[in-house]
Amino acid sequence: MAERDEHPETPEEAEAPWEAEPDPNRSGLRDPARAARSLAAVALAFEALALLMAIVPMRMILDEPTPATVAVIVLVIAAVALAGMAKRPWVWPAGAVLQLAVIACWPIHWSLGVAGLIFACVWLYCWHVKRQLALPPKR
Repeated sequence: MAERDEHPETPEEAEAPWEAEPDPNRSGLRDPARAARSLAAVALAFEALALLMAIVPMRMILDEPTPATVAVIVLVIAAVALAGMAKRPWVWPAGAVLQLAVIACWPIHWSLGVAGLIFACVWLYCWHVKRQLALPPKR
């Protein structure tokens, strides 16, 4: 019986969304805040992956790779933890601090600083998307 309620047998029983007036404040997404959180989590996960891939070249290039390896592992743990807590509102500023921390690794090796600048741009874009999704759509 419950299945009959979910899937009407005739078209007359089905809802006609084209007949109702659409909500002008709706973005078209079912949950815009969730979409923004998911984007942030994916960006942080990709950052963690990119930082993990930086460990091997750092160990090959640097004379003393231990500080670089420790710094990268700490940053990876922070990125994964933030990606897992993307539902929390404080993750957005914490993600910006993470980007600054990666940029601050420039003295260890310039490539870490460049990666930090690139991911800072990605984070700014994610923040921009979050703000745009919070606004009512322009029609």
